[in-house]
Amino acid sequence: MTSTAPRPHAAEPDAAADMSPAGTATNPVPTAAAPAPALPHVVEFRNVTKTYAAGTPKACMAIQDISFVVEDLADHGEFITVLGPSGCGKSTILRLIAGLAPQHPPTTGDVLVLGQPVAGPGADRGMVFQDYTSFDHRTVLDNVTFGLECRGAGRDERYTLGREWIRRVGLAADDERKYPHQLSGGMRQRVAIARTLVLRPRIILMDEPFGALDPQTRMHMQDLLVTLWRDVQATVFFVTHSIEEAVYLGDRVYVLSSAPGRLVEERKVPPPDRPALAMRKERDFQETVAYIRDLVSRLDEGA
Repeated sequence: MTSTAPRPHAAEPDAAADMSPAGTATNPVPTAAAPAPALPHVVEFRNVTKTYAAGTPKACMAIQDISFVVEDLADHGEFITVLGPSGCGKSTILRLIAGLAPQHPPTTGDVLVLGQPVAGPGADRGMVFQDYTSFDHRTVLDNVTFGLECRGAGRDERYTLGREWIRRVGLAADDERKYPHQLSGGMRQRVAIARTLVLRPRIILMDEPFGALDPQTRMHMQDLLVTLWRDVQATVFFVTHSIEEAVYLGDRVYVLSSAPGRLVEERKVPPPDRPALAMRKERDFQETVAYIRDLVSRLDEGA
């Protein structure tokens, strides 16, 4: 009987190193890192239509089939300005984002903030209105800190933050003890901006906040807003009737048609990296303003 020796088992591959043909150990091939998950969009409109008194004889369509996306950019919140003829639904868009009735909810379509459907107002959104909205019976300091008070912040904490933001919006230290009736229009809007930004919202919604100001004060407020926006890195939606203001402030300009408002143009413009007065003298700025003015004029005429 002939016996045979058992065959040796094949060598197990070493888990720590691969072997080259010459038998020399080589470093393992690194595994490619999985791509980071995409961040949800800051704001997204999907075919949004808003009709007031829908289904009744008084039905009035404010905006129609509007879609856009504002992405979450690293270390940079976009500044979106919204233009269009009177009554075209600019403010309706802001209030849908804010979750404020009666504009919210949309009649059809979806409004999403940070990837979630808007269910109502939230701390991630702050709004500055055209009308002066300070509480007449509260001082400047107590107006600025009202939101912090609602959140339950202690007196020392909210007054420290409030005084910081009073300074940052360009008000004097002794202004904190004044009441709204003692302030100019520009000062009141500084208070409104401070009251919003002290809460550090992710999205700032501004409905013609400088519309009632004189031209010089308006430009100063635009420059101030740009500085504060860069500091807080929030996404801003800014409604205005001023084409120059929209082109100066915006990263992008949304132009709406006459009612019912439809998004007819989304135009990227140079960022506001220079003071408003200097930027308005530049040829590229003037050409962009002229192009948008012509577009808005044609929309006003129903062309």
